[in-house]
Amino acid sequence: MFTGCSRGKGQVRSVEDICLSCRNNWKPRKRRVYATYDHSIVHPGPNLNMIVGANGTGKSSIVCAICLGLAGKTAILGRGDKVGLYVKRGCNKGSVEIVLHKAKGNLVINREIHVENNQSTWLLNGKHSSQKTVEEEVKALQIQVSNLCQFLPQEKVGEFAKMTKIELLEATEKSVGPPEMYEFHCELKTFRTKERELENVCKEKASALEKFKQRNERNKHDVERYYEKKRHLDNIKMLEKKKPWVEYETARKELEGVKKSREDAKKQLKTVRESQAPMLKKIQHIDSQLRPIENQMKDKTVSIREASQKCKQKQDQLDRKHREIEDIKQAFSLKQTEAADRQKRISNTRRMIDDLRAELANVGDQSDVTPRINAVNAELRRIQEEKAKMEGEKADMRREKDNLNGECRLLKNRLRSLDDMMKIKEEKLRGRSKDTYAAVQWLRQNKHIFSGNVYEPMMLVISVRNPNHAKYVENHIPFNDLRAFVFQKREDMEKFMMEVRDSQNLRVNSVFAPEESCATRAPSRPIESLKRFGFFAYLRELFDAPEEVMSYLCNQYKVHDVPVGTDQTKAMIKTVIEEPYLKVLYTAEEKYSLKKSFYSGKTSTSNSAVRPSQYLTMAVDAEEKCQLEEQIRTAEKSMQAIDVQMSTMQERTAKLDHCDNELRAQKKGLSEMKGKKRQLEQKISTKQDSLRQMEQGGIDLQKAEEETKAQISAVNSQKVAIVAEFMAHMKLRAKLSMEKVYMALETVGMTAEKTKLETDCREGSAELRVLEQACAMLEQRKARLLEMCKGLMRRAREICNMDPGESAVPPDLHTAFSQLPDTMDEIDAMLNEERSRAECFTGLSENVVDEYNRREQEIKNLEKELDEKSNALKTYRQNISEAKERWLNPLKQLVEQINDKFSDFFRSMQCAGEVDLHSENEEEYDKYGIRIRVKFRSSTQLHELTAHHQSGGERSVSTMLYLMALQELNRCPFRVVDEINQGMDPVNERRVFDIVVRTACKETTSQYFFITPKLLQNLQYADEMTVLCVHNGPHMLPPNKWDEKAFTRRCLRRKGK
Repeated sequence: MFTGCSRGKGQVRSVEDICLSCRNNWKPRKRRVYATYDHSIVHPGPNLNMIVGANGTGKSSIVCAICLGLAGKTAILGRGDKVGLYVKRGCNKGSVEIVLHKAKGNLVINREIHVENNQSTWLLNGKHSSQKTVEEEVKALQIQVSNLCQFLPQEKVGEFAKMTKIELLEATEKSVGPPEMYEFHCELKTFRTKERELENVCKEKASALEKFKQRNERNKHDVERYYEKKRHLDNIKMLEKKKPWVEYETARKELEGVKKSREDAKKQLKTVRESQAPMLKKIQHIDSQLRPIENQMKDKTVSIREASQKCKQKQDQLDRKHREIEDIKQAFSLKQTEAADRQKRISNTRRMIDDLRAELANVGDQSDVTPRINAVNAELRRIQEEKAKMEGEKADMRREKDNLNGECRLLKNRLRSLDDMMKIKEEKLRGRSKDTYAAVQWLRQNKHIFSGNVYEPMMLVISVRNPNHAKYVENHIPFNDLRAFVFQKREDMEKFMMEVRDSQNLRVNSVFAPEESCATRAPSRPIESLKRFGFFAYLRELFDAPEEVMSYLCNQYKVHDVPVGTDQTKAMIKTVIEEPYLKVLYTAEEKYSLKKSFYSGKTSTSNSAVRPSQYLTMAVDAEEKCQLEEQIRTAEKSMQAIDVQMSTMQERTAKLDHCDNELRAQKKGLSEMKGKKRQLEQKISTKQDSLRQMEQGGIDLQKAEEETKAQISAVNSQKVAIVAEFMAHMKLRAKLSMEKVYMALETVGMTAEKTKLETDCREGSAELRVLEQACAMLEQRKARLLEMCKGLMRRAREICNMDPGESAVPPDLHTAFSQLPDTMDEIDAMLNEERSRAECFTGLSENVVDEYNRREQEIKNLEKELDEKSNALKTYRQNISEAKERWLNPLKQLVEQINDKFSDFFRSMQCAGEVDLHSENEEEYDKYGIRIRVKFRSSTQLHELTAHHQSGGERSVSTMLYLMALQELNRCPFRVVDEINQGMDPVNERRVFDIVVRTACKETTSQYFFITPKLLQNLQYADEMTVLCVHNGPHMLPPNKWDEKAFTRRCLRRKGK
């Protein structure tokens, strides 16, 4: 086993705890491994090795040892994720040793596994080595334990049919193709990927290049116009540089002329001022006399204004006294009007009293209505008592209805929260299985067509009591059953499956509950006897479910007999597994499965980590939901009954109100008849009292008139005093006005004399003012011209970029200036012309030119890059063409050979099958795949092998025959297939066995390991095959005491007898 040639010697040896040896043309050595054996040696033959043994004897342990000994991953085996789990329980380490025969010397691989830390130590030919080195050595021998075409463990048989066509092609290339075939395939996929990338790059660059060229062609005319505009702007710039120099020179010449004119004006001004001095002195003397008089006139004006203000105040006081007299007269007039109105009211009141007395006299004696009023009052009291009683009953009903309404709201809120949790679970179901979700929706609409109870998928109806315990339930019940519908009757299940699976083509699962309920089945042992190990409940006690669902789970998965423990259970696990009746148990984080060997009576265990819960964390109690719905219906019926009662009482109340209103109207009429005389007497008394008050409250008009005259006389006396003060202020104001007039007359004479002098002086000083103004204007003009010259010089220096001390034009500018006009008019005319021409070029900017030049450079770069990428693309296409020929032609030949073998095998079984190379697009090398198509009945067509279309046995037959078609082409040293015949019917199993023996026993084929727990009778065996019978039990001889020769002699003697 594990050899690189078809003939040779090899051995497997293990040391210490557990032992298993495998032999493929090797010399026997020992090896120790985990799981089942303490010590074992296996001697395989060079061709077909049939390893036979009952379940639990340790056949698959040999497969696990092969995988782990050759540096395979635990995921390949699909049993445990940690390597320490493969060591026999109770041992702290195990080892595997494999010796592979090679022409230049055997290769010895030793792996020691430590349980405590899940670490391994490696020896290669007796020397310490790393796992990576071992993997490289194994790979060099074409051993691929991760390839299902070469190494097919028991747990991975179903995955072979699930492989995609692409995965099957890659596995076949690795297994039977030349070493370079898979490399060529990978190289082709890489080339194709790079080819697509280069094609996209070339397309993008060609598109970008064309766009750049089109844009530059559109911008070329704008660039030419830009440069033409730039020439005009340069001329404008040069003219603007010369213009300040011309302006400066013109201003300088003007400044010199102004300086000369100013000096002449100053001399003339001095002569005129000397002739005007005497008259100016006399005018100043008159001004000194006028100034005091003007100040006195201002004081008089202020006094006159104050006297006028006081006169105005006295006039206002007189006006107020006039208004006061008018108010006194108005008050007396109002009193007269009020007295006349009182006399009129007294007359009206006396007339009303006479009328009431006449009416009272006309009212005759009437019969007594008191008994009738008492009878009406009694009837009213009776109606009020009845209404009060009904109001009390209505209040009680309203309170009861409010209580029921509140209770109904609480129940609906609780039901809504349960529905929300159910929706979350339904969304999870839809995310995992849309077909099951669709079937749930159909069932809810058509539940009435079933005669028995039908339950939605278990994950929707199971309610875990504690969310922390949901992981145990999910780990114990497979997902296929969690999404299964549960039926009480088988005929309902068949009807359901016919509709959803056959008619609607939905992939769903369904089960039916046992006829005899198992929901209350008692466990093997009471939980109290297990609490000392840390167990707190059986799995059934952790969740609620409908009776039929619970019955199915108890019958199928024994949830009533699976205890759940804690970390304490994990700590005591060695003691726990010795307890009887325990087959499956849970600790806090692990699941343990216990199997007792039929042969040895020993218990073997396997454990796995408990996965976190995904679907049952949200617990929905179906029974609680039904109770809530029933309570809501009961509450709503009670509220409807209360509404009916209240409606009846409301009608009775309306009738009572009508009677009450009629009685009150009758009582009112009787009361009015009884109280009319009393009302008339009261009205007469009231009017008489009012008349007495009006007669006693009269006004004395004569006295009021005397008081009015006295008040007016007092006010007139105050007016006389105010008039006297007013006249005094008027006299003072007149006196001050006269004094001011006298002063004004005196001022007029002096002002006339001053005016005459000023007139005479003005005639002589007109020339003086003209000269002064001329001097001032010349001075201002000189200052302005001086500042202008300085500013023009600074501006000229700045425009020409000259130093502050320079005053001469630089030589380079002097040459340019000589070609331009010398006068301002000519410069301005030329500037206007150049500016007009420049303004004609609108919408242009330097960015256009920069972008044009940048794009020109990018066009050159893109053309260069495009040439490079195009050449690279041609090279890649040439490489792809060459690689395709190297890969595709041998691959087609290989697939043809596989197809010939595969078809022959199927024809020998009176069936049909073919293998072909499938690809939708010949250029997409990552989409190439191997397609297997089979048919097992003559009435059907060839169908592609999938995980859903064929049955389990048909998939096993197809898988086995495909592997056998690879056998003669296989370049690997050995191949392993574990229990692939389990799902086959006897006819197919016999046919497949004959093909395996016939194919694997040829000289040219590699070593083959076929593991099976059973064999049919009267099978055809070959001399080249080796049958290895695996026995295990307490009465087996130790390997070191086994004597093959003695066993052979005893068999021969028994046969001779």
